[in-house]
Order: sequence, then structure tokens, then C-alpha cells
Amino acid sequence: MNEPLATLTVRLPLTSAGRRLDQVLAELFPDYSRSRLTSWIKSGDALLDGAVVLPRHLVRGDETVTLTVRMVQEVELAPEPIDLDIRFEDKDVIVINKPVGLVVHPGAGNSAGTLQNALLHHDPKLVEVPRAGIVHRLDKDTSGLMVVARSLRAHTSLVDQLQTRSMHRQYEAVVNGSLIAGGTVDAPISRHPHDRLKQSVQEGGREAVTHYRVRERFRGHSLLQLNLETGRTHQIRVHMQHIRHALVGDSLYSGGLKLPRGASPELIEILRGFKRQALHAERLEFLHPKSGKLVSVEAARPPDMERLIAALRADTQGADPRWRDSE
Repeated sequence: MNEPLATLTVRLPLTSAGRRLDQVLAELFPDYSRSRLTSWIKSGDALLDGAVVLPRHLVRGDETVTLTVRMVQEVELAPEPIDLDIRFEDKDVIVINKPVGLVVHPGAGNSAGTLQNALLHHDPKLVEVPRAGIVHRLDKDTSGLMVVARSLRAHTSLVDQLQTRSMHRQYEAVVNGSLIAGGTVDAPISRHPHDRLKQSVQEGGREAVTHYRVRERFRGHSLLQLNLETGRTHQIRVHMQHIRHALVGDSLYSGGLKLPRGASPELIEILRGFKRQALHAERLEFLHPKSGKLVSVEAARPPDMERLIAALRADTQGADPRWRDSE
């Protein structure tokens, strides 16, 4: 089957000038493989300012790409009996609470043990839906809620809600530094110019907006609530680094361990042992693809983040109360 599912439109960032179209699209649409995007360019399903061009065409930046997403099974995956923490399920959608360490999409050297494998075991009919129904993703070491489409109609609806920003995604994170107040980070994001594993704030990148507020303030750290307007790769991690409050445990963006002055041995042990970004997708809201009613699902933070926050709270409560004035 090769049915059209959705039409996505994006304006190319100015930083893409002089690069091949297939390379640029691989960065802008990371949920689709390079080979799949190349085939769509060749077939005319990826148009540049309304015209068919070759994959090697050099873009000038600021053009509009119109991508017609078609139903394809990109990788032959075997169903696997992997436990799923299902928080909501009906004939149209499934909401999963993804654990830390579970990879969402298969990749090079990683064709087994993924959320896609688990979903195909849970519902074999998901083979008929792109990416087994996955319409958005979380990093391997980020925990929390994801919605999965069980039909083409549901997939189209959820993709549209993501594109129009009507899907509400709320996160909780522990960051370095004791923040006084919340705010908004409105800073465009693009692939890091020197490190291909990273993203970074760059002029001419894709629009990215993150709202944050302080839930609790500790000595040297803060517990934040974050709400996304956009959904760029690594968006929260990049934006928090950009304002110099990187996530605890984020080896890619934090720049190392940060310890409060005079931290107890217990807190030091917990901070040193926290080996993943302290980020959890705690709440998800969307309009049901069939009924149109609001679906709202919440998931409590996982035990490792609970222990981390408890240790930071205990350290703060046991400190000299003048610490707030000394920072």
C-alpha cells in the first residue's frame, strides 16, 4: 500500500543554503529515513516551491517544501513481547507511558527491542499504519507519554494536531542552577554545525518555542514544568542549555556534573549516578480522532527522578536558610 496520509509544509531555514535537498530534508524530517525521503523527491511527493527537483539539487534557503507522506513500511520489524505501560486505549488510539531506555524507532544496528516491535506484538494490524502508528517520539532516555494511532484516519488527525500545535505536551525536568522565575525560550533550532549528534540554537533554524515555570527551587538546581509549542529534536534539552540551565544528567548538553556547595555524600552519590537527562513527559492532551472529545492523560514521574528530587529537597531543607541570599 502506498496511500497518501498527510501533506506537510515547511520553509527551509536560511542556514540550508548551498546544501543538497535530500540532506536538508533528512534533518527537517528525522522520522523518515534518508532513502524514503529521496524516493519521495524523485516521485514528486516532495516539491520545492511547487516544482519537482532532483535529490542533489542545491537549495538557497527560505524555499517552501511540500511533502506528501505516503503509507510505507520502512523496515521489516518482528513483533516482540515487550511490556507496555498503556494509560489509555480504544479502537483508534493508544497512549503509552514509555520507560527510560526504550528506543522508539529502529535504526542502524537497532532493529529489535524498540517500541515499534512492542506495538506490533500488541496489535499486529499496526503494520498497516506508518511507523506502527507512532506520530511523535521521545528520546531513548526520556520517559513519559506518547500517543499512537491505530488507523490511517487517526494517524492523519494526530499528525495534523501536531502540525497545528493543538496537541498539548507538558514535561517535568530537573535543571542545573537555581532559577528565580519562569519564562519563554523562543530560539530557532537546527543541526549543530560541528557535532552531528547534537542540535543547537542557530539563526535561520526552525522555529522553536518552549515555555517553562519553576515548580520548586533547590540549592543549585530547579524543578521545572515545561510546555512545548513546537516539537523540534532535543528541543527542551537545547533550550535549557541555551539559557545556561542544562538538564541534570544530560551528557550531550550539560557539560558535566554540577554539585551544590557543601552537598552531602548522599546527594553527591545520587547526582553522579543519574546517567540520563532528568526529563519526563508527564501530561498529554489531544482531540480524539473520531469523537473530537478532549483526551487528557497524566503519568507520574519515574522512580529515579522521584529519588533525585527527594534528595535535592532534603539537601535544601537541611541547608543554612541564608543560601537563597548568598546565590
